[in-house]
Amino acid sequence: MKKNKETKWLKEINSQSLQYSLKCLDQAYQNFFNKRTQFPCFKSRKSRNSFTCPQFVSTKGNKLIIGKFRDGIKMIMEREIVGKIKKSTLSKTPTGKYFVSILTEKEYKPSIKTNKSVGIDLGIKDFLVLSNGTKIKNHRFLKHYERLLSKNQKHLSRKIKGSSRYEKQRIKSAKIHEKITNSRMDLIHKTTLNLVNQFDIIYLEDLNVKGMMKNHKLSKAIGDVSWGKFIETLTYKAEWNEKEIIHIDRFFPSSKTCNKCGYINNSLTLKDRTWTCPDCDEVLDRDFNAAINILNEGCRKNISGGTSDYKRRAKIRPSFDGISNEALKKKTLISRSETHKSLVCV
Repeated sequence: MKKNKETKWLKEINSQSLQYSLKCLDQAYQNFFNKRTQFPCFKSRKSRNSFTCPQFVSTKGNKLIIGKFRDGIKMIMEREIVGKIKKSTLSKTPTGKYFVSILTEKEYKPSIKTNKSVGIDLGIKDFLVLSNGTKIKNHRFLKHYERLLSKNQKHLSRKIKGSSRYEKQRIKSAKIHEKITNSRMDLIHKTTLNLVNQFDIIYLEDLNVKGMMKNHKLSKAIGDVSWGKFIETLTYKAEWNEKEIIHIDRFFPSSKTCNKCGYINNSLTLKDRTWTCPDCDEVLDRDFNAAINILNEGCRKNISGGTSDYKRRAKIRPSFDGISNEALKKKTLISRSETHKSLVCV
C-alpha cells in the first residue's frame, strides 16, 4: 500500500504502528467469531484517536523517543517511569489534549491481607452501601453539569459545521463531557482501591446492568452511576492484589429479606426506603439491610461451595443464625422466567 500514490502517506508512519493496528483488527475479528463481542466497526474521528508503538520506545529526560521522532517529543511527566518499557500508546482527546500511556513491566506487590469480608449493595440514592454501615454518596455528576451541558450543546447546534466558531463551541461542550467522565472515574478508582486494601473477600450482586438500562425511567440514573465500570475496575484490582470477588444470584431477595429473622416482605417497592419487619419488629434501612443479606448469603455460598440457584416458583428461605421455628414455617414463593447462575465479570 505504501507504493500506491493514494496511500503513499503511510511511509510517514513507523511500520510497527501499522502492523499493530492490523494485529488489533485481527483480534477484533477473532473475538467476534468466538462470540465474545459484536462485529468490529470503524472508530469515529470525533472520539478519542490513538495509535500504539509496540517497540523502540524510550525516554530521555522529559522527552519521549519513538519511531520517526528521534529528536524526541516534549512531555510533562505525571509520574516516574518504573520498570522495563514495553510499548506506548499516544492518544488525542476530543478536547484537543494529547496523552501518552507507557506500559512497563515490573514486579507487583499485592496489598496486605486483612482477613475481612464485606457485602456491597449498589444503588442510585447512594453509590455504595457496605455491610459495615459505610455509605458512599452518589454525586450524580451528569445531573450536576446537565444544565451547563444543555446550554453549550444548544449553542453548538446553531453554529455552521466546519466553521471556526463551531469548532470553538465543540471544544467547550467536549470539556464538560470530559469533566463528567474524569470526575466519575476518579470516584471509581479511589473507591475500588480502598475496598481492595480493606477487605479480602467482597460480595456483590450479579446485576443485569444491560437489562436495567432498558428501563427508560431509570436508565439515565443507572448510566450516570456507572455500575458496570465500577464492577469491572474492582474485579481487575482484586485480581492484582489476590483478593476475591464473589457474586450472588441476581434473583436473591436481598432488600426484601429481614437480616434478623429471615422474613421476606414481597410487598416492598422501590419507593420504600425503610420498612418494619412484622415478625421481629425490626426497623430496617433498605440498602443497609440488603448489604448485610448479601454478606450473609455470600458467606453461606462460599462455605458450602454451591451456587444460589432459585428455580421457578421455588421456596426461598436463606439460612440465618438464630432463626425462629415460626419464621421457618412461613412459605414464600418467588416466580421467575428461567434459572440463572452467578457470573463473575472478567
